[in-house]
Amino acid sequence: MLARRYPPGTARRAVSVGPKKLARTLILILLASFVTIGCHSSPKNSASAVAFSKVPAAYQESPYKIDITEHDYKTDMTEGRATGVRPGQRIALYANTDGRWGLCQQSGQPFANIESDGRWKASVHLGIQYAALLVDPTYNPPEQTESLPIVGNGVVALAVVNGEGAAPVLPSPKILNFSGYEWTTSAGPIFHAGSRNFFDPANVWTDERGALHLRISGSPGKWAGAELKLVRSLGYGTYRFEVRDVSHLEPSALLTLITWDGVGTESTRRELDVELGRWGDPDNTNVNYVVQPYYVPANIVAFRAPPGLCTHSFRWEPGKATFSTVAGSVNAVAGRVINEHVFTSGVPSPGGQSVRIALYVFHQGKIPLKKENEVIIDKFEYFP
Repeated sequence: MLARRYPPGTARRAVSVGPKKLARTLILILLASFVTIGCHSSPKNSASAVAFSKVPAAYQESPYKIDITEHDYKTDMTEGRATGVRPGQRIALYANTDGRWGLCQQSGQPFANIESDGRWKASVHLGIQYAALLVDPTYNPPEQTESLPIVGNGVVALAVVNGEGAAPVLPSPKILNFSGYEWTTSAGPIFHAGSRNFFDPANVWTDERGALHLRISGSPGKWAGAELKLVRSLGYGTYRFEVRDVSHLEPSALLTLITWDGVGTESTRRELDVELGRWGDPDNTNVNYVVQPYYVPANIVAFRAPPGLCTHSFRWEPGKATFSTVAGSVNAVAGRVINEHVFTSGVPSPGGQSVRIALYVFHQGKIPLKKENEVIIDKFEYFP
């Protein structure tokens, strides 16, 4: 603390202050300090927030219904209010339907505008849950995502509500361990390969030897498939799947071994596929190697693998993906190479992708599924 200065020649005299006066003086000083600090720390605008004032109806379609497309959902109106809004900020709306959050477009635009009083109004396609995001002008919302963005990086505030009314009761996902990794199962209706499938966690389990079982259960009109995904992202490296004989699968049963990012569109999900099945036609080949999007001719290789245990793998490197299928186990003595292919065009870079294994019904096939199907995968391995 700086010493007080006195004019030259001025005598210093001790000043006696009583206890009450001293206490009162200290209180006044403290109050003045709090007022000063409060004035400097108060924000110019109140905290940003977004809320629903009118909640849309819950999506009540049968979870087994398959004759709809990803853009064929009914719509409803929703309203809300945002506070602490800054110039240019807007609302992005999402509906959670069929295992993903889908962006609700407004006349072809991804945002709903906010009125001068903070109110907003928009159309949404029906879902089980709805989310409203207050976002900055430069924010680019993903078209689809398995998990909502969090606050930050352009998302200013977030609100999530359940739809009004009764929603379908869906099974709960479960966690299991397979080949030394932790996986989570899918549950409820989800779109795969242009078909809407229902996934039941009860159709995924491991046996006493640690092998993974996936099953399609149910009956025509109420088929339930199986899917699980790795809870962590692995990136570049070798992905290897040891799969027992799948020649017994019906033509419309499909097993896929892939990496897939839960955010983005078909061409941006960092997807590499090994597809085992005949896509509903008994005369088709039964193995596809794919770098998505599949509709680019250079991105797909199809061939026929013989019955029996096979090991399918891909080596993912910068700008390169090498797929191979070997008869038997690669840990056994020199298995016969059935096919191998190197992709160098359109190979994605790593991001938020994870490994997914799924057995489901291709509902658009020439021959409908007639009975339950099951596959066994003995091992999954990853090598950086």
